[in-house]
Amino acid sequence: MPPTLKTASTCGINAQREAALRFAAAEGCDVIGEFVEIETGKGANALERRPQLAAALKLAKKAKGAVLVAQMDRLSRDVAFISGLMAQRVPFIVAELGADVDPFMLHIYAALAQKERTMISERTKAALAQKKAQGVLLGNRTNLPEATAKSVAVRKATADAFAANVLPVIRQIQASGATTLRAIAAALNARGIASPRGGEWQAMTVSNALARA
Repeated sequence: MPPTLKTASTCGINAQREAALRFAAAEGCDVIGEFVEIETGKGANALERRPQLAAALKLAKKAKGAVLVAQMDRLSRDVAFISGLMAQRVPFIVAELGADVDPFMLHIYAALAQKERTMISERTKAALAQKKAQGVLLGNRTNLPEATAKSVAVRKATADAFAANVLPVIRQIQASGATTLRAIAAALNARGIASPRGGEWQAMTVSNALARA
């Protein structure tokens, strides 16, 4: 295979680095550079706010190689950004998805992930609106004990709604062969679906969602 560069973020950097190295060794890649990216962004100038990714692109283009990332969301969760990267004419390899996924398919995966996140967000908002219509008060009130109890109820309703909305996705992932909580979490992260708190999924986060659902 062509020379390969690895990029990663500070979130699980060691695990991502090990995954990328295992993939490179298994596929016979020559790793010629390693880039750690902590910046994120989207929009027309997103690449300007991703200096490490820009540097990886430059070196990969010069070496006529590919850029390797451990997970899809380490590249981007934004369809427009993926489209911009495709215009750079540098191959991208996502270790989690395998060596045969070309840049066009990465675009498709990103589009599906973005659409899925939007649908989950919309269903969660609809569920909260329904709870409010049923009399669940949202927000704090002057009576602290009462406000605390209601706040707990709102958080529970939000968490329950999110778990119910994400459950079909988890079931789909399980049907595809992911049997452990860690594998399910990795698949959710690869699809670009944020956890209930907006971060990445962990085994415990998946367990909690399944318990609520």
